[in-house]
Amino acid sequence: MTNRIGIIAGGGQFPLLFARAAKAQGREVVAVGHTGETWPELERDADFFQWVKLGQLGKIIKFFKKNGVCETAFLGTITKTRIFKEVWPDFKGLSLWNKIDVKQDDGILRAIAQTLEDEGIKVVESTLYLQELLFPKGVLTSRKPDDRQIADIRFGFNIAREVGRLDIGQCVVVRDCTVLAVEAIEGTDAAIKRGGELGRKNAVVVKVKKPGQDFRFDLPAIGPKTIDSMREVQASVLAVEAGQALLFDRQEVIELAKKSNIIILGVQETEAGLSWN
Repeated sequence: MTNRIGIIAGGGQFPLLFARAAKAQGREVVAVGHTGETWPELERDADFFQWVKLGQLGKIIKFFKKNGVCETAFLGTITKTRIFKEVWPDFKGLSLWNKIDVKQDDGILRAIAQTLEDEGIKVVESTLYLQELLFPKGVLTSRKPDDRQIADIRFGFNIAREVGRLDIGQCVVVRDCTVLAVEAIEGTDAAIKRGGELGRKNAVVVKVKKPGQDFRFDLPAIGPKTIDSMREVQASVLAVEAGQALLFDRQEVIELAKKSNIIILGVQETEAGLSWN
């Protein structure tokens, strides 16, 4: 195995953080960025870099093989609605797409990962060098949830788990044990705004992993933009599955939440039920 590691990058800071952490471990970074998604800074941080359009799987494989990549990671976000209007597949990408029966997140990503591994390129966990980004257990803000909010967290957790099992999304917005919004292809922030418009100050946002979540891709993620979306609609609580989601810019997230009177907690599922103490 070479000392090089590949990055298949979407948007956001995750690819940059991974690249810098990998280089700190002595790895050379061979990165592929998606036009219109990936931050341009990654091109400067990578040792070798290639821009591709969404769907150009063959181009990715060719670039990795040319540069001796035997393992890679999926990192960052892709705007999911682009699959209806901005995909430019090459022959390899089109061939794979036509073989996928159900074009949901897990099905697509697992198929791409299997194709890469068939080509001798192992797909590694996205948290390989960034375990510190995993969402911690416990209440992160000074305020704690009250009894009504706790009931909504428990209710929302179960609903979100079922939504995830169906590979629809990872987030729900609830109030008084009623579902206000379910995340689908539009993403978490849009779901928060949609549900929060109904629930307002009593809206509780719950985000969990999918059952059988593959740590190689599509982990739930929280960042300052999440809190901004909640603040916009005056939502009150954010409950996230601890150890199974990513938390970016932790201190900024906590400070924004405190200023907006938002409660944040990392919830762990145990045999006895949900726990955050």
